[in-house]
Amino acid sequence: MARVVDKLLRQLPGADPTLKGDPDEPPPRQSPVTSGPRPAVAPRPTGPTTGDKVGVWARAAGGAAFGAALTQWPYRADCGWPLYGYLATVFVVLVTAGWAAIAAWRLRMAAAHVLALVAGFWGVVLAAEQVLPRVGYAAELQAWTCTAAAPAPAPARGAPTPTAPGDSTATTAPAGTAGPTP
Repeated sequence: MARVVDKLLRQLPGADPTLKGDPDEPPPRQSPVTSGPRPAVAPRPTGPTTGDKVGVWARAAGGAAFGAALTQWPYRADCGWPLYGYLATVFVVLVTAGWAAIAAWRLRMAAAHVLALVAGFWGVVLAAEQVLPRVGYAAELQAWTCTAAAPAPAPARGAPTPTAPGDSTATTAPAGTAGPTP
């Protein structure tokens, strides 16, 4: 069995020269060395710079802080344009978290990557809170657009107040009047 393995290894290009078929054969020549100036090649940095690290942490912390601040959104986001504005803001949180997560992954910054993933997850939670009731996934359905409901007219001043059906009195008189008007 060992002979078969050695025979197969000898057939591999670039295998160990001691395993090749003819031990007297010199190893292949390296590329010829040319004289003259070599092109200047800048040394590559071995790791992330301080600016890279600060940038990644700023993106990750900014996305997390912005996502946390959205829990205190000061405007109604029930329907229409206010809802679309809120969802656009949530989208910004998601994009920031994704950007920070990719940058942290490339620079091998584990803690910043986890923070960015948490911010992204929180952005998904914020979006789901608004979207799921509007696509029929929740028990209580909500609308994307606002419907203009006509407000109920206010009773006229001094008019009798209507009572519930089945009430023994037909109407009640407002304060300062003698009784129901015929």
